[in-house]
Amino acid sequence: MNVPQPTPGKPEPCRNAQLVREYVTCLRVERGLRPLTCEAYVRDLQQFSEHLEETSGVLQAATREDVAGWMEHLRTHDRTDRSVARKLSCLRGFYKWMLLDKRIAHDPTVNIEAPSTWKVLPKSLAESEVNGMLEQTAMAASHPQAGGLQLRDHALMELLYAGGLRAGEIVSLRVEDLHLDQQRAQVRGKGDKERIVPLGNAACAALQAYLERGRAELAGKGLQRALFLSVRGKPLTTQVVWSIVKGTNSSASPHKLRHSCATHMVEHGADLRSVQTLLGHADIATTQVYTHLALGRLKEVHRMHHPRGRRRTEAA
Repeated sequence: MNVPQPTPGKPEPCRNAQLVREYVTCLRVERGLRPLTCEAYVRDLQQFSEHLEETSGVLQAATREDVAGWMEHLRTHDRTDRSVARKLSCLRGFYKWMLLDKRIAHDPTVNIEAPSTWKVLPKSLAESEVNGMLEQTAMAASHPQAGGLQLRDHALMELLYAGGLRAGEIVSLRVEDLHLDQQRAQVRGKGDKERIVPLGNAACAALQAYLERGRAELAGKGLQRALFLSVRGKPLTTQVVWSIVKGTNSSASPHKLRHSCATHMVEHGADLRSVQTLLGHADIATTQVYTHLALGRLKEVHRMHHPRGRRRTEAA
């Protein structure tokens, strides 16, 4: 395999930056990744590039020892296993792209073991906390003087929790993506993959009220297709979504609501495959962080319905 040689006289940081730009363009155009995701990849690659300045200096010449050394450097500087695993995943994708593009002859990330992270349960809110947040926005929306903002915030909160949506998915929703007569929404997730998210009665009622009385007030004479609009009639940003959620509970976030949705479903008996479909996880391994909750439910069902399990309970 012919590996392109470094350009003579070209500064190493410049060559690294050019490689990163080309890779991120590929992620954005070919894989359809969102801007915030691409920015995270850029940060990780820049950090690795800075680490390489002490050795090879260029991303294209990195070795397995360089990658392993960076992993160890991250661990010794109090980075969590989850953070280290995410950065390694970024490098794997980057070097796979370079290998397929015949820019390198060997992938330096091969046989490097990632930290085990799937056992770490994402933080979620108690059902009582979520109910309190939703009741807060519901009261504001039902006030006689409630306007478009109050109706919008309540509909947004109900949708976040009902469908386990990401903040980026919320802001990309369009009016035509809602099918309230069928109690569902069509959501575009990571990589522009679409999925159908079912909605409950509470979410549908809040969204219907927002569409009928709130959105027109915010849109004015504009022709925006976005479902959720700002006070100026423009599509919401993810930062505004975060501020709306934190306005109801300072310890909450859109991602916590997403994990809360999954956690509460599993606690009430949902199987992991169903949760995987709802959240839009490409791999069931991502959903397995909720395994111990499902096992708790399985033990309860076993005690209730297995003959020997029931007898043991009665004897106790």
